[in-house]
Amino acid sequence: MKSPYLITKEEILKLYKPVDSKAHKGTQGHAVIIAGSYGKIGAAVLASKSCLKSGCGLVTAFIPKCGYQILHISIPEVMTATDENANFITNIQLPLIPQAIGIGPGIGKELGTQKALFEFLRVNNAPLVLDADALNIISENLSWLELVPEDTILTPHPKELERLIGKWNSESEKFQKTIAFSEKYKVIIVMKGAPTFIINRTSVYENTTGNAALATAGSGDVLTGILTSLLAQGYEPKYAVKLGVFLHGLTADLAVPKTGYESFIASDIIENLGKAFLNLV
Repeated sequence: MKSPYLITKEEILKLYKPVDSKAHKGTQGHAVIIAGSYGKIGAAVLASKSCLKSGCGLVTAFIPKCGYQILHISIPEVMTATDENANFITNIQLPLIPQAIGIGPGIGKELGTQKALFEFLRVNNAPLVLDADALNIISENLSWLELVPEDTILTPHPKELERLIGKWNSESEKFQKTIAFSEKYKVIIVMKGAPTFIINRTSVYENTTGNAALATAGSGDVLTGILTSLLAQGYEPKYAVKLGVFLHGLTADLAVPKTGYESFIASDIIENLGKAFLNLV
């Protein structure tokens, strides 16, 4: 395999678009985060908050009813739409046509949720990020990927990647299989890990930010929010994915001198997004 392209600050500065001085919330994109189930509403909170904190003008969370109060109390800036079901998602009816959608964190694999995901994929045309349980459901129904928009972003951790592409016996085989998967389904894959790689067809990119502090619960939910936000703001998927992964890692690099590795949690990624963006100026 040829050497991956490095995602450096120099590269990111070419992609990054500072906020227009005449911007208002209506020009900064409206994103939808479809997430959560009973016991996992935190995933919806983290993804929605990181979506807002990455510059999105408006964010609506679509969640089961059990998360309604939790979400409003946790993040008053985020709007909510609820499923008819109390504990998990069964019927995705959005009250708007957003600029981008992130789906999967904490949604579970209930049969009703699987059916809801299929129906959603069948009708959705918005730029898309697929994460967590959405990937686990799709790994058992790979033909559904033919329904997603071209350049949909998939964000698997190693176990989710294995479910999608099958087991591998070496690092080179893992990359070969992931490249073939990306080409076949015309999707962009974020191979979360240390380091994180982005696979876009035959192009492989290696992120240069981040450290072991990111190995913590909810870290991936936050990344989903960041990527969805950037898509909603008008970044092309191939650029959103590089900028999002770079910023996500940079938060840990900036925070660890104060937090240490052990005490850094997913909320700290969100808290340090402002510093990460300022680092690009």
